[in-house]
Amino acid sequence: MTTPVEMLGQTAADLDALLRSDVVVGLPDDAKMQLLRVAGEVQRRVEALVVETVASVDARPAGSGAVAFCGRFGCRTMGELLQRVLRTDAAGAGRVGKAAKAVRREVELSSGVRLPARWPAMRAAMLDGAVGVAGLLAATGPVEHAPVRVGTADRLLADAELAAYARGCAVAAQGADDGRRADADAAVDGEEAPPATPEDLRTLAQVIVQYLDPDGAEPADDIAMRARGIILGRAKDGVIPIRGGLLPEVAGQLQRIFDAYLNPRVDGPSAPGVVFQPSVLVDHDEAASTGAVGGTGDDVLPSDDPARMVDTRSRAQKQHDTLAAVLGIAARHDEMPRLGGAAPTLVVTVTADDYIAGRGWAHVDGIDVPVSVRTAAHIACAGGVRRVLFDPAGRIIGIDTSDRIFSAHQRRAITLRDHECLVRRERLRFDGCHGLAFLRYLRLP
Repeated sequence: MTTPVEMLGQTAADLDALLRSDVVVGLPDDAKMQLLRVAGEVQRRVEALVVETVASVDARPAGSGAVAFCGRFGCRTMGELLQRVLRTDAAGAGRVGKAAKAVRREVELSSGVRLPARWPAMRAAMLDGAVGVAGLLAATGPVEHAPVRVGTADRLLADAELAAYARGCAVAAQGADDGRRADADAAVDGEEAPPATPEDLRTLAQVIVQYLDPDGAEPADDIAMRARGIILGRAKDGVIPIRGGLLPEVAGQLQRIFDAYLNPRVDGPSAPGVVFQPSVLVDHDEAASTGAVGGTGDDVLPSDDPARMVDTRSRAQKQHDTLAAVLGIAARHDEMPRLGGAAPTLVVTVTADDYIAGRGWAHVDGIDVPVSVRTAAHIACAGGVRRVLFDPAGRIIGIDTSDRIFSAHQRRAITLRDHECLVRRERLRFDGCHGLAFLRYLRLP
């Protein structure tokens, strides 16, 4: 009698021969389409075999001292065993474990008979090759997230509906009561649709949960309110990692702000820090007469891009700069709470010698990470400057008034003339942050 291992071994050998023959390349499009369809059938059945095998492993009785199934093969957990034997990652092993839990048939203690699975109809659909691991988890996940509020009878009804939908059936009235069967008969009888994808199953499962548990959003909202938060991590590679979770409405508002700034019709957020211009600046009158920068054609960008018209930032970088711009706008808003009698102000400290030399480090108040002098130059240009005079003992003996490098009228004139700031050859947008740069002076005795 051929064992299951021998049967699968023969299948693997046949697949090896097919792959080595290199006949797939020469197949016509129709044959390739059919090959993909059959390969999907095989893949789902292989996944079903893996899940059924894992589900059939007997659980070790608690406190029995017996060696678990995974321990017999030198692994600490079932996930580790699956990673090694299936050559998959931890996420893939976890999905197999969840699928096995959904279709596991427990043993009745008195009779030793296998009980029905938690999701019997979905298990049958999986064994028939209608769904794979992804489809099974997509169908059962939304209902499993509300196990307390969805009873066993309702779960079994949802199981039948989802299994029928996975097979391509329009309705599944089996096991329903008279009222629900009447609703099912009102649908198109006998009409079938294409088999559902995992996304289709997830959508239907979410709709079913909304019907079975119309008040279920409130407990989920309580969980979300407890889980929300943002944490600034420790500095690494010059950046501060951020982690946490946003409420859906907050994430939606942030996404809308990203969309507004990243709209192709607007210039987008200004890049943080300082961008230096090339040493040879382009004469604007000459550029206007030639119709392009550097004398090239209208539709040809210069290779070195001296005017920096090409935005090389990635989408993630632009979203970072958008958040920086939004924080700057919020800090200047009248409704922002005051901090020390003034608007929340970013404070960057740098010594006067380092600022003049363009070398050294600056320090951001509240963040224990040194930043470049270029950052202080950006804050000084777009924000304000306050000069602090120290004596050799470190005592403050003088503080002058705070002001920008240029007055508001001077900055408007520079914008009209140059369209950007050319102080120290820095290319800056004038909608910078609300901040102050402190220059530290030392008076020698």
